[in-house]
Amino acid sequence: MATTSTTEPEHVRCMRLALDEASKCEPTSTAFCVGCLITAPSSDGSYSTIATGYSRELEGNTHAEQNALTKLASTSSYSSGLPPSTRLYTTMEPCSLRLSGNLPCVDRILQTSIQQIYVAVLEPDDFVQDVQGVQKLLNTGRQVIVVEDPGLKEDCLRVARRGHLSKGPVEPGAAAK
Repeated sequence: MATTSTTEPEHVRCMRLALDEASKCEPTSTAFCVGCLITAPSSDGSYSTIATGYSRELEGNTHAEQNALTKLASTSSYSSGLPPSTRLYTTMEPCSLRLSGNLPCVDRILQTSIQQIYVAVLEPDDFVQDVQGVQKLLNTGRQVIVVEDPGLKEDCLRVARRGHLSKGPVEPGAAAK
């Protein structure tokens, strides 16, 4: 199974909202600034945001997906489970290894019923080599959809690397395909 891609305006809008979340993140030289948005279908068929998160938003060395899922779990509205077709948008591939020893974000996602994960870019190898987040999601039957829009990949990497020493221009292979 492979990733698919979309340019649908609704998915681009949601990914841009996730990028807004990433922009709230305090820059650091040792981690990425990532944003996450979780949406669920409303009774009228449209999708509403049910949780957001960004890196280091909550106490500790927390990641965007971890924070959105933690906040979602704390709401009584979803104590009996997530609605079918709940979607997760993240500006960067969910991590598959945490250098801090915390549970990787991909494993946190796999503990939920979320089947559709939208990403803007694969995780660059700035800190961890050979990240397997997307592959792990695909191997467990999850759908991984790359959101494509002019400048989106570059915007996500620029925000993600705020606080880093210069990594030079965005590499063509840094986007999920």
